[in-house]
Amino acid sequence: MKRDAVQNLALWLNSPRRKPLVLRGARQVGKSTLVRLLAEQEKLPLWEVNLERHPNLKATFLQMDTVQILRELSLILRKPVGDAPGILFLDEIQAIPEALAALRYFHEERPDLPVVAAGSLLEFALSDMKASMPVGRIEFHHLGPLSFEEFLLAAEGDVTRQALREWSWEQPWSATLHQRLLARMRDFLAVGGMPEATSAFVQDGDFAQVINIQRSITETYREDFSKYALGAQAEKVRKLFDVAPGFLGQKLRWSRVNPAWKSVDQRKAFDQLARAGVLFPVHHCDGTGLPLDATRDDGVFKLLHLDVGLVQNALGGFAMPLEQFQQGRFINEGPLAEQFVGQHLRHSPDGLRPELHYWLREGKSGNAEVDFLVAVDDLVVPVEVKSGSAGSMRSLHQFMALRGGHFAVRFDLNPPSRQRIRTEIDTTLGRRAVDYELLSLPLALAGRLPDLVRPCRR
Repeated sequence: MKRDAVQNLALWLNSPRRKPLVLRGARQVGKSTLVRLLAEQEKLPLWEVNLERHPNLKATFLQMDTVQILRELSLILRKPVGDAPGILFLDEIQAIPEALAALRYFHEERPDLPVVAAGSLLEFALSDMKASMPVGRIEFHHLGPLSFEEFLLAAEGDVTRQALREWSWEQPWSATLHQRLLARMRDFLAVGGMPEATSAFVQDGDFAQVINIQRSITETYREDFSKYALGAQAEKVRKLFDVAPGFLGQKLRWSRVNPAWKSVDQRKAFDQLARAGVLFPVHHCDGTGLPLDATRDDGVFKLLHLDVGLVQNALGGFAMPLEQFQQGRFINEGPLAEQFVGQHLRHSPDGLRPELHYWLREGKSGNAEVDFLVAVDDLVVPVEVKSGSAGSMRSLHQFMALRGGHFAVRFDLNPPSRQRIRTEIDTTLGRRAVDYELLSLPLALAGRLPDLVRPCRR
């Protein structure tokens, strides 16, 4: 399957200021396949070495001698490495952390040689070796599951994907396209974006096989727990992982997970799962300006999962009839729609570090919550997600009244529309006027949010 991130890696490959590239992301999101796709697209030899299979290379990397390292790799692959144009790929690099430290010398001594590294649970290796990380001499690319657009390309071909990708506010929205996207959205919520599950669905259309693959991936994650958590802590990690789908999109309160466990231990378990990439936080911030991280509250966050398909599987997911999906009557419907948008806002082809934020106001008279706050250039854009075709906008009105701004976005199952919102509401600061433009977009366009907000500023 094609990945949009290949184009970003191609820009890296052809950059005159290229540095060794480290691919980061959860297990089985397709990091190794992405590198192979890059080599295939650029028609370059790929010198791929799985360091898990060659633990004896540790002594070689400890020497930090690029000539000796390339000599040893050549012996393993039985072909010259680095003597002609090609890409060196060090897979499962976490097995030999010294190889990560050695990347600085490839940058300094062999800038002509493109080097890519990737690995499972790489975040733990990076965290453990902060003192010896080659800061400023390597680049990072964060990879997530397949996006809906990539899923659409695999399942439908290029015509439908291009129609979605090329639509603009100046064009009419096709009713045929809308129905096609709803059908494929139904499929994506069941299958998700894990490449192996998507591949099985595209080839056979067999949801039973997809479910088995999702279960296998989930079991693989469970097996990883023993690699980064021991004893009683491993039990907490396992428990939180198992119950997480039931808390999707909710502010995490440790007393609801297990009131008998200390909050500090549960927070450590969550941090370990987040580092492994299988769960991630959406942090509360006050939304007063950019950067959003400046007002982030590390103690207040809600939980999302790596992939909506794995969530569906954990909840007993199934392929629902299209009519049922269109009417919004499906299991855990609101949180699943929020999960879908969240994983698309979090991962983009440019591979930047993924961070998500939301806005929460808790009070005696009631709470107000905006699902996401997104930075688009110099704007803070509030984003609401609705699983059906309608829903209350009270929280969004509260945010716009208290924080101001000209635009807000709502994702739902409707065709795109723009409307002026003018009203008055009671806030914690008294009665206030609300005046903003609401951009209503179908869920399928979640990956294009910045592109569709920018033209509305003119």
